[in-house]
Amino acid sequence: MDKTIGLACNILTGKLDANQAVTGGEYPFFTCAEYPDQIDHFTYDDDVVLVAGNNARGNFHVSRYKGKFNAYQRTYILTAKKGFNIDYVYYALKLELKRLREKSQGSQTKFLTMPILTGIHFRDITGDEQTEIANVLSAIDKKIELNNRINAELESMAKTLYDYWFVQFDFPDDSPQGQGKPYKTSSGKMVYNPTLKREIPKGWEVDTLSSWIKSDKTGDWGKEEQEGNYTIQVDCIRGADINGLNGNGKINAPNRFILRKNDHKLLAPFDFVIEISGGSPTQSTGRMAYITDDVLNRFPHPLICSNFCKAISLHNKDLFYCFAYLWGNLYDNGILFGWEGKTSGIKNLLFDAFVTKYYVAVPPVHLAKQFFDFVAPLEQKKQSLLKESSKLETLRDWLLPMLMNGQVTVK
Repeated sequence: MDKTIGLACNILTGKLDANQAVTGGEYPFFTCAEYPDQIDHFTYDDDVVLVAGNNARGNFHVSRYKGKFNAYQRTYILTAKKGFNIDYVYYALKLELKRLREKSQGSQTKFLTMPILTGIHFRDITGDEQTEIANVLSAIDKKIELNNRINAELESMAKTLYDYWFVQFDFPDDSPQGQGKPYKTSSGKMVYNPTLKREIPKGWEVDTLSSWIKSDKTGDWGKEEQEGNYTIQVDCIRGADINGLNGNGKINAPNRFILRKNDHKLLAPFDFVIEISGGSPTQSTGRMAYITDDVLNRFPHPLICSNFCKAISLHNKDLFYCFAYLWGNLYDNGILFGWEGKTSGIKNLLFDAFVTKYYVAVPPVHLAKQFFDFVAPLEQKKQSLLKESSKLETLRDWLLPMLMNGQVTVK
């Protein structure tokens, strides 16, 4: 006889409003979004499964966490009762996400009620069997988590060096008097620039972002099925996939077919993909992902971006990672909020106006090349780990139903 979530778990709900998240908070704040925000205080300290209680499209999320945290008022917090393994409960709910979506209530926003959650069934097996199954699946997830931590460290290394060299201007001074010392700290010559209204290193130019850009290409959406001249099979990167492309979430790039004459829209190494429509009140448009050979190798088909994105390429490849981190810095500091318009309620990035009117300090090419040479192997390692994690996720998702339903047993 099957067991239910209500029998296996004690269930609480969160207490906070979703807008109580704070930047730089110490504790995770679980809301109905896929990934937690941060908050500066905690209410719970336990080994739990968290289930999002509402979602506009019924895409409910299940999270696993141990430690101090806080939770949104429509988030369910589950702890395992005696005889039940909390990891097994987590995977049982992961398996039932589609059913949760089907049973959810509401029209515009889908709600997961307590009776729906507590009524979810799973196979009646012993606690030891639960642990054996959970250990197999957890081992895969732990490897994926390790890969994510390594990638976060690699990204932090690159960002730290970018800030040190191109924001604080403490790049290695290669002049005879500098002898490789940090430029600004070692009294390198700084000059005031009236356009930027601040000091920059002597010899650096100031120009618009458009001076970096060689060309751009619009996105494409094509057809769902091959028909007529729509013969090139592609994977289409949307704004929703950009975080995943950067290693901060999942990619669900739709498979499409585009016209043969539009093959010039295919993404190539050293392209950037920029989201130009979308965003939210707290997230501006303008998220960016960059394309390398290793990124392209993660996909079974050539890549394009959707109509809500734009792809650009630069005049000089050596500036590639400088531009990437410069744009990321502008985005993270909220600059792009000031360059948005609205059409039918959808925010649009005023891309042409932004890149032709926004001035930045342009580093010498030899310094940009040094930064490129530092970041390129880090990015290659990062993409390798993302590809490995994708394969592990596929393996886990293949094993999950068979282990939970008893089609495969753990020896």
